[in-house]
Amino acid sequence: MINMIQEESDVDVSFKDLGVVDVLAEACERLKWTRPSKIQKEAIPLALEGKDVIGLAETGSGKTGAFALPILQALLDKPQRLFALVLTPTRELAYQISEQFSALGATIGIKCAVIVGGIDMFDQALMLAKKPHVIIATPGRLVDHLENTKGFSLRSLKYLVMDEADRILNMDFEQEVDKILKVIPKERRTFLFSATMTKKVQKLQRACLSNPAKVEINNKYKTVDNLVQSYLFIPVKYKDVYLVHILNELAGNTFIIFSSTCNNTQRLAIMLRNLGFKAIPLNGQLSQEKRLGALNKFKSKSSSILIATDVASRGLDIPHVDVVINFDIPTHSKDYIHRVGRTARAGRAGKAITFVTQYEVELYKRIEELIKKQLPLYQTEEEEVMQLVERVSEAQRYTKIEMKDAEEKRKAAKKNKRAHEDDDTEESSGVRKKFKNKRKH
Repeated sequence: MINMIQEESDVDVSFKDLGVVDVLAEACERLKWTRPSKIQKEAIPLALEGKDVIGLAETGSGKTGAFALPILQALLDKPQRLFALVLTPTRELAYQISEQFSALGATIGIKCAVIVGGIDMFDQALMLAKKPHVIIATPGRLVDHLENTKGFSLRSLKYLVMDEADRILNMDFEQEVDKILKVIPKERRTFLFSATMTKKVQKLQRACLSNPAKVEINNKYKTVDNLVQSYLFIPVKYKDVYLVHILNELAGNTFIIFSSTCNNTQRLAIMLRNLGFKAIPLNGQLSQEKRLGALNKFKSKSSSILIATDVASRGLDIPHVDVVINFDIPTHSKDYIHRVGRTARAGRAGKAITFVTQYEVELYKRIEELIKKQLPLYQTEEEEVMQLVERVSEAQRYTKIEMKDAEEKRKAAKKNKRAHEDDDTEESSGVRKKFKNKRKH
């Protein structure tokens, strides 16, 4: 009987019960955060007590709320500019965290600045000069500003957050992180959030946290229970055909298709568009503007298929993904967990289908060992699938031509640019001089 009451009261815990002030609890309601997630339940009270926190939690578990709410509450208590710094591994994640801070702090006038690569340094320097309350940054670009932007320093910082810390360190940002730690106050609160506790993360924890409280949610490598996972064993030459078959069969759903190379995301997007699907690519070679544009199209449901490299496998909160397809198996088994974590979020159901070719059996076995599950075979009728071969082959031909044309245009544009730069007539050098003088002023 006592257990039942305990369970029930646990379910009914509200943000106010955790110690969150009314104005922020109301902001949570506006965002339709009806109840705190597990990581929020555990981490928020500790953070409000003023402790350093290490949070280990699966992707999609509400980590941003777990550190944003205590920071905003502390900021309400003692308002100050340049109050908190959040470090993240990718640009997309930085923008997403900024959106959540802005939404939670909308009624209290919170000002955020996103400092990432791919955006003009001068524009960012202007944003930093306005002294926002919260800076969300990728480590490399932040170090650029600390070293080159006059008048910018983080000497008064009160909070440091490292989100996806394992990934920050895997992406070889260790030097940048060290530089940042040297120029921020030792007296501060630090929150370190990570999906996995690697040796590098442990080392970082010892270096930058004082007497931290550890919060661990779920087993190390676990996929959520309401995710239906399966695999499909297919010859490599028919991968595209099986992909089109599944997209037809599960039409009406939203999909993220993971591919291992930037080039292949472009190829698949063009091929699927040639077949009438609304597909968009997302990869690291696209400009920042195009990456955000692709994400927004997918979020607003104007495109139902996002074809991505592992740029989209972690941290991004895309709420309505119904199906994840691993078109290419990830080389690192842990990335499988992060990819399939894009669906079946916040209690909803989801599907994950992994393509396995004759060359990928070993990689697939490693995934089954990691998740300690043998996945069922996804059922398909071979005859039905093979009826699509002709149409898909035609789309592949058109795709080849389109990609070749695009490549030639790119090369021609590059050539023109070089020719223009090499054109050293008096007129052009005069224009350059004027331009340089303008820049100086």
